Amino acid sequence: MSTTLPVIAAVDGSDDSLRALDWALDTAHRREAPLRVVHVRQYAAWAQTDVLVAGPPDTGEDPVLDQARAHLQGRAYAVPTEYVGMEGVPGAVLPELGADAQLLVLGSRGRGGFASLLLGSNGLAVARDAACPVVVVPRPGREVHGQAPGDPGAGARVVVGLHVDSPDDATLTFAFAEAARRGARLQVIAAYPWPVQTWAAAGQMMPLVIDEVSIESETRVLADGFLAPYRGRHPDVRTETHALPGDAAGNLVAASRDADLVVVGRHRRRLLAPARMMGSVTHAVLLHAVSPVAVVPPAPPED
Repeated sequence: MSTTLPVIAAVDGSDDSLRALDWALDTAHRREAPLRVVHVRQYAAWAQTDVLVAGPPDTGEDPVLDQARAHLQGRAYAVPTEYVGMEGVPGAVLPELGADAQLLVLGSRGRGGFASLLLGSNGLAVARDAACPVVVVPRPGREVHGQAPGDPGAGARVVVGLHVDSPDDATLTFAFAEAARRGARLQVIAAYPWPVQTWAAAGQMMPLVIDEVSIESETRVLADGFLAPYRGRHPDVRTETHALPGDAAGNLVAASRDADLVVVGRHRRRLLAPARMMGSVTHAVLLHAVSPVAVVPPAPPED
């Protein structure tokens, strides 16, 4: 039995989950990891007070898993694959599986919910709560306004968001490693607020004492300083730093056009907000990006 943690693909029979399965298979191959295909058969927990949120693995017949087997049959490369059926509430069961996985992959929408939703409730729950990074694969047809920075057509490309006020080690580590696996260049998006308005009193505005060029330059210098040790560990990864005005989510969504992957971090728990939080930027990127999005949980706090 392999001691390498698997890449888990969540399937439910929808076209979205089969696209996620394809992505998970390719990623498991790149990581030299086994693939675990999981189908959680949902029951209405609110209507069954005598059942657990998650049941034990079920080895019986499962048409959804049979469909997944047929979908992967005859692929160009073989990855050790197991198929697991479970019962429970997917939004509760799937995040728990992340404790024993190196990556959890799912589609942006499943069979349930409203057709107008851009991201299903299970996707939100898993991205918010799983202990491992979660990749959400969007359905085709999303539109993106704005242009990706640099030359978007120059080969494989991974995009990562960097908050220069609070850079996250886990997010940057994941992004550099993923770019290295894919032989991709890494675009680092560091957004800064512009225009900046300073209010002196009600109805009065102070003139700006700095210009946009200064803010852009300072943002780029800070970003490059944070990136230096990662570049040292991954000298083969071509890295581009883009200091861009405006909101971070809008810049990352624009950069997702033709990207292989967009990487964003998840908020760390805080004393006054102990619940897991995704953050508004990550939420917006999940809703609107046209490429797969990896949501990386923060590194555990040091003792």
